[in-house]
Amino acid sequence: MKTIGLIGGMSWESSIEYYRIINEAVRAKLGGLHSAKSIMYSVDFAEVEALQRQGKWDEATELMIDAAQHVKNGGADFVIICTNTMHMMADEVQMHIQIPLLHIADATAEKIKARGLRKIGLLGTKMTMEEDFYKGRLTEKHGLEVVIPTAEEREIVHRVIFNELCMGERKKSSKEQYVSIMDHLVKHGAEGIILGCTEISLLVQGKDSQVPLFDTTKIHALAAVEYALRS
Repeated sequence: MKTIGLIGGMSWESSIEYYRIINEAVRAKLGGLHSAKSIMYSVDFAEVEALQRQGKWDEATELMIDAAQHVKNGGADFVIICTNTMHMMADEVQMHIQIPLLHIADATAEKIKARGLRKIGLLGTKMTMEEDFYKGRLTEKHGLEVVIPTAEEREIVHRVIFNELCMGERKKSSKEQYVSIMDHLVKHGAEGIILGCTEISLLVQGKDSQVPLFDTTKIHALAAVEYALRS
């Protein structure tokens, strides 16, 4: 079994889910008392959020590179960044470590294509929904057409993530807003919807959507397990 290196803390609410999903999957596959070999480096999310808000992406990149080097030096055989937004610097991180980085968008795209879908809705932070590092990868590498919410809806999605979900809050009113936004994406042709922030699955699940939801937390965590157990 390979040792999984996790860069967590963004937020720790979703890092818990990564750890749970990974270990439950290993136990299900191997049985008995088996659990995953893993190393997690958990950052202070307040520092990361401040860098994001101020647009200090070079400093944020250095922080991610440092975290990746910590898990590598701790014995990890590969690394996963336990957040969608900070995959903005995934390529730079990969260049500074000598172990593989499993990209969350690639793992998610493979599941979408396996369902035969081509037009996909995307929810996430404003950076994930608006910048090209995520949408561009889905389109250019995987041939998917990506639709995103309106500017007003993007503000709502982003605010709920940072002001509520990352703070451990789950509000019925916010869930209703998310369901409405997902319905709008479907009306604009989305055949499925990516929950492109690792906290969103804490608020909405498959039963809340007219089309398949792709929970990036679960998909990424299970991809890590598959890679760890691959001979």
